Amino acid sequence: MADTESMDYAYVAGGCFWCLEPPYESQEGVYEVVSGFSGGEIPDPRYEDVARGNTRYLEVVRIGFDASKISYAQILDIFWRQIDPTDDSGQFVDRGHQYSTAIFYTSEEQKKIAEDSKRNLEESGWFSRPIVTVIRPFTTFYPADDYHQDYYKKSAFRYKYYRSRSGRDQFRIAVWGDEADQTDPIEKKQ
Repeated sequence: MADTESMDYAYVAGGCFWCLEPPYESQEGVYEVVSGFSGGEIPDPRYEDVARGNTRYLEVVRIGFDASKISYAQILDIFWRQIDPTDDSGQFVDRGHQYSTAIFYTSEEQKKIAEDSKRNLEESGWFSRPIVTVIRPFTTFYPADDYHQDYYKKSAFRYKYYRSRSGRDQFRIAVWGDEADQTDPIEKKQ
């Protein structure tokens, strides 16, 4: 476990936060992945309100990582392979603003890396439609209730059922094929 004072943080929204925990928790150098909410304005939002679309919050994961073992750019490469960055109305079966995609940067350096990463994806040829994932300054993060943390482990059967019917994996395989789980930088499609 890393010293939390030396840990860097990334905040990404990619639809259902349950689905973003597993790809990060398996990475060397990632020490925590917490599901929660960012991007809204009211203090301490409740899951029920966010899920109903009654707030401006997005479902987000906070990724605590050691930048000497995994870079912010690699964190974003993993992110792009989990989402449909061309959909501004939600992700897969989950519809609404609360399930839209975003990268929340915590510094000017993260902002530049995020913008470069998005531009590389746009130029890569992987998608024929525009990349609509927004890059926004980070303000606050509210962790979701314990029930949501590591849901894919705690409620594995329910999670697998939801995931298999969400359309996420089918999309990922259709777009990325064998590269769906690679964390190498995005290169132009051959």
